[in-house]
Amino acid sequence: MSNEHETRSGRSAAAAFLAPGDVIREWWSSLPRTMKWVVGLVGFTLLGALPLFTPSFLDTPGISFGGTMAQFAMVAVIAIGLNVVVGQAGLLDLGYVGFYAVGAYTVALLTSPSSPWNQIGVDGFLHSDWAWLACVPLAMAFTALAGLILGIPTLRLRGDYLAIVTLGFGEIIRLLADNLSDVTNGARGLNEVAYPRFGVSDEQPSGVFSHGNSSGDANYGTWWFWLGLILIVAILLLVGNLERSRVGRAWIAVREDEDAAEVMGVNAFRFKLWAFVIGAAIGGLSGALYAGQVQYVAPPTFNIINSMLFLCAVVLGGQGNKLGVIFGAFIIVYLPNRLLGVEFLGINMGDLKYLFFGLALVVLMIFRPQGLFPARQQLLTYGKSARQLLRGSPAEESTR
Repeated sequence: MSNEHETRSGRSAAAAFLAPGDVIREWWSSLPRTMKWVVGLVGFTLLGALPLFTPSFLDTPGISFGGTMAQFAMVAVIAIGLNVVVGQAGLLDLGYVGFYAVGAYTVALLTSPSSPWNQIGVDGFLHSDWAWLACVPLAMAFTALAGLILGIPTLRLRGDYLAIVTLGFGEIIRLLADNLSDVTNGARGLNEVAYPRFGVSDEQPSGVFSHGNSSGDANYGTWWFWLGLILIVAILLLVGNLERSRVGRAWIAVREDEDAAEVMGVNAFRFKLWAFVIGAAIGGLSGALYAGQVQYVAPPTFNIINSMLFLCAVVLGGQGNKLGVIFGAFIIVYLPNRLLGVEFLGINMGDLKYLFFGLALVVLMIFRPQGLFPARQQLLTYGKSARQLLRGSPAEESTR
């Protein structure tokens, strides 16, 4: 009895020192599934209203807040896709920016007037009104194919070796885009990329997603943010269902111990390839978002630094936690934009974002290596019933 009392006392003492991320995670896991849907719907609705009703303490004085949130939505999509690869399957991918580039260049090559493969016009099969929308599934398909081609020969590698191969893939894609000037226009890039032709009116002849809609709170950045938010919800539902399925359980088994998983009958290579292809397709979707939003695609955007920032979002938020990596993406995007134009001792603080993120990662790895919102380790399919069974009923505890 004394040992049991000490154990319970230790647990209560540990609970008293839970980090804010742990408190939120425990509160979220205690909610019934219906209440989670309600809270999630309210939360995403409030998030979508932020560009229209921006609190003064959250505003970004040096840049449009709607544009900042649009960039956040795009990076959040990237973080969710990278989380499938790194957080769920445990594959260290340092070249995820390569998939991002494939998706962006797919849209740019098919819709930019500067591209020799432009398909908008009399001779092409794309109409200018729906060209971007038609290119989104093509970008995801081509990027998934790139993930399949890269994954088949390389996913038998592990750890540092896989990281080096994926890093090389990201650099190869960037160098190809830079050197194939006859196709990609080289360092000059591809401009006038297609975007959604929606909300065309006399006031907005090019639609609400065009750069011409640059005034007011509901500017083009806000509309891109709303579109990105819809895609985030759809991807979360897809990835969440995968996590609770046999595929998700296999990913976790491979991540924790690949050899043990294979001994227990899990085809580790096949499920790692699944994660790689799904993550690549989501990366292609984010690239299509970027191409349409910026309407300009050039090789310098897809450098190794951006790939590290995407990985930083996953590590900061918490590997394996979908909502955690979204919060990490918000930090990655919001902090530099919030500090833009802020000077301290004659130094523009917005230019020191890499220093801040580097220091944050060092501190995080020392004091909280699992991230701000770590994933809850539990049985995903029958987690609630399994916990109740292990704990026992209250009547059984009173008879002990």
